[in-house]
Amino acid sequence: MLNEPRRPGRHFLQIPGPTPIPERVIAAMARQILDHRGPEFQKLGKRVLAGVKGLFKTDGHVIIYPSSGTGAWESALTNTLSPGDRVLMVETGQFAVLWKQMADRLGLHAEMIETDWRIGADANEIEARLRKDKDKAIKAVCVVHNETSTGCMTRLDEVRRALDAAKHPALLMTDSISGLAAADLRHDEWRIDVTVAGSQKGLMMPPGLSFTAISEKALAASKTATLPRCYFSWDDMLAFNADGWFPYTPATGLLYGLDESIRLINEEGFENVLARHARLGEAVRAAVRAWGLEVNCREAKYDSPAVTTVLMPDGHNADAFRKLVLETFNMSLGTGLNRLAGKAFRIAHLGDTNELTVLGALTGVEMALELAGVPHRKGGVQSAMACIADSAKPATAKAA
Repeated sequence: MLNEPRRPGRHFLQIPGPTPIPERVIAAMARQILDHRGPEFQKLGKRVLAGVKGLFKTDGHVIIYPSSGTGAWESALTNTLSPGDRVLMVETGQFAVLWKQMADRLGLHAEMIETDWRIGADANEIEARLRKDKDKAIKAVCVVHNETSTGCMTRLDEVRRALDAAKHPALLMTDSISGLAAADLRHDEWRIDVTVAGSQKGLMMPPGLSFTAISEKALAASKTATLPRCYFSWDDMLAFNADGWFPYTPATGLLYGLDESIRLINEEGFENVLARHARLGEAVRAAVRAWGLEVNCREAKYDSPAVTTVLMPDGHNADAFRKLVLETFNMSLGTGLNRLAGKAFRIAHLGDTNELTVLGALTGVEMALELAGVPHRKGGVQSAMACIADSAKPATAKAA
């Protein structure tokens, strides 16, 4: 509003996407456009198409669409399946719900394994359901890798072992939109057939690009699948991508940003990026527990390295708390979605963030808990500081 006073300092954007954009990525996008049929663009196309493979840990194809992650969901389903095909999904949170809604609208028969939204997908339940599928009617298992709404991560290695133990030929598909470049993801090693992701989370970019990593098995399935597809057809994209081109006008500005984002990740070291996310997640959860509040994820093996969902005590509205935080401390926290609306808020530790940024965010939350009269214990920030300081000690100091 024009009459509102200026708020000094930067806004703390602690939502799990879109995440803050590094200055180098912003600068990379702030340049004149290229001829997308010229030699300089071809170099850029080849570079980003090759570079993004390392983030998925794949030697196979990764298709880049100018779309949100929802477009990549549609790409995964329409290129591999036919009307009436059965797919098995797991309701780990809001984004699993939305993916199922898409499957239903596309004419697929989607079966959902329910959870209480406080764990990732249970591989044992998946295996048990697949063993009952004697006719192998289930054509795909679709799971959300990092469920942004709940702060729970699915162990994809366990899901792969479940499919293998059941000796089931279903395709394995995963939504890693908030997992890519934040959580352990091994597309080839875990024999994932389709992995989808987006640009606006771990890749530290604006929304607008989606990614679809595909296996040879998925590519073979696309040759017989009959769901209608046009814009999201893999065939056209792969034919042009082979030489660094795209079949239609690409999002050149975002590809500039992607090129720089990949460079930043590689400069830090990809494994260091993943370790940083895990370390910051531990610190945030240490703070929440020290406050006496409840982390939504109830089993440590499912803890998300990207976002922590915090349950509010009965009688306290999470959205009212978020409003207080925004108006008082100029910080945005993630809202609770669907069944968690008004009952939870989310603290992101995702993308271009570090220890001091997270500690600043936790300080804002702790002060706001006091202002809002939310029952809590003091010392959450101190617990996070101790967690971070301990992880920063040299190995020799820890041993002593």
